Amino acid sequence: MESEHQPKLSPIRAFQVLHASNMEPEDAYTSLSEYHDYEPRLEFDDSELTQASGLAPLPPELLDISDDLLKRSASDGTIEENFEEELGKAPEVYAEIANSSLDDDTFSELAGTGLVEVVGDDEIGRRIIVVSACRLPSSKDLHPDKLLRYLMFTLDKYVEQDYSVVYFHYGLTSKNKPPLSWLWKAYKAFDRKYKKNLKALYLVHPTNFIRIVWQMLRPAISVKFGRKIMYVNYLHELQQHLNLDKLCIPKPVLEYDKLLLAKNPRAAEMARQQAEKVDAPPDESDAKAAPKESLSPPLTQQFGVSLQFIKENNTNMIDSIPPVVRQCVEFLSQPDALETEGLFRRSANISVIKELQRACNKGEPISFRNDPHNAAVLLKTFLRDLEEPLLTFDLHEEILKFQTWSNREKPRQVKILILERLPLDNYKLLKYIFQFLWKVQDRSCLNKMTSGNLAVVFGPNLSWPPNGFMSLQAISPINAFTDFLLENQKSIFII
Repeated sequence: MESEHQPKLSPIRAFQVLHASNMEPEDAYTSLSEYHDYEPRLEFDDSELTQASGLAPLPPELLDISDDLLKRSASDGTIEENFEEELGKAPEVYAEIANSSLDDDTFSELAGTGLVEVVGDDEIGRRIIVVSACRLPSSKDLHPDKLLRYLMFTLDKYVEQDYSVVYFHYGLTSKNKPPLSWLWKAYKAFDRKYKKNLKALYLVHPTNFIRIVWQMLRPAISVKFGRKIMYVNYLHELQQHLNLDKLCIPKPVLEYDKLLLAKNPRAAEMARQQAEKVDAPPDESDAKAAPKESLSPPLTQQFGVSLQFIKENNTNMIDSIPPVVRQCVEFLSQPDALETEGLFRRSANISVIKELQRACNKGEPISFRNDPHNAAVLLKTFLRDLEEPLLTFDLHEEILKFQTWSNREKPRQVKILILERLPLDNYKLLKYIFQFLWKVQDRSCLNKMTSGNLAVVFGPNLSWPPNGFMSLQAISPINAFTDFLLENQKSIFII
């Protein structure tokens, strides 16, 4: 006997039923969690929990969310949108955005919100770009097209090399979320140039809004791009892949993660165990067996120490050039290596790079395995791991003023910084590296690495602030300064 009450299908459920044959099983979703595969559902009402049976169930700890957080994160209109109608509004091309002429001043106000931050590189030299939904201005104050232009303008500086994106979803509400048609518009605007070098897209604290939109867009999204997307339900899961200390995680996101852990004892226990592994001191038995001198780096250490330490302790250092730098440059100066397309832009196998680092620190011979990318990444890693950047902390604030100098002032100001204020050992190493980079850009017709591309790759590895966190606004002057050094290296490095 049929029930008297026949619930009306929501637009989402109707779409799922209509297209069920075209959808892949839920197992296709990538999750960093070994014990669950769900996303917190904060943007949908409770009726969706029972009607949308095709989605993974919400765990109990996420059903009991405080009123304060619900007010801040719940969307009051997300499920009422007509998905197919909204997506149908998106144009097939978005050339007017991609081809528009923009500069930093155009987005100075938006950049100040911290919506997008570039937080340095991961362990193998890939740039990490962080997008925080909680910092997204109200839709009333920010036109979606301007948001898309800003994202493209920011990514344009990094898409020529391998990079990763971390998206903190918490904080996206009906007040600040872009329309669904914008998502399709954005996907079309971010063409292959943006997608090919994207190595990972981490979706942190995702909700079923993301899952549903993903289902809607899946038929048009390539399988290869889909494999780059990873769900991260808790911050401790992200810690397995990235150093959280480098990410500048917004305070609301940290608070929300604590709330989720408080509702899930098992996840909280795993987070606690992981934190203990990170903070754990060396095993006592090992500490007793090891000599006290082991607390200090070995005399052959080259990574993570100062130039002065290497100079004082490494007998193979010639004319202020650390052995590992000389080995990398000499290997890469060979014609076949010098002409490798994407040199310094591509990442390498992390286990190989770590093995090379260990060998260098022990004073052992190293082999690049006939792979120029191994040598290129190792060179960038050396610069990034220095205790103090090669251009020193003292010069960082001066470098940030570079774009405010007139074209007439720039040569004189740059020479003062490099020739007069930079320590001699730093100067010699900088000169050695830039003379080599001149050879690289001279073959740009083959390796595609122009001076501008090299500046984007090397700039943040040559200068950063004492606190280690570089703002998005600081990237542009540092890259411009590096580009100027490279273009004018013959007239600057005259000693």
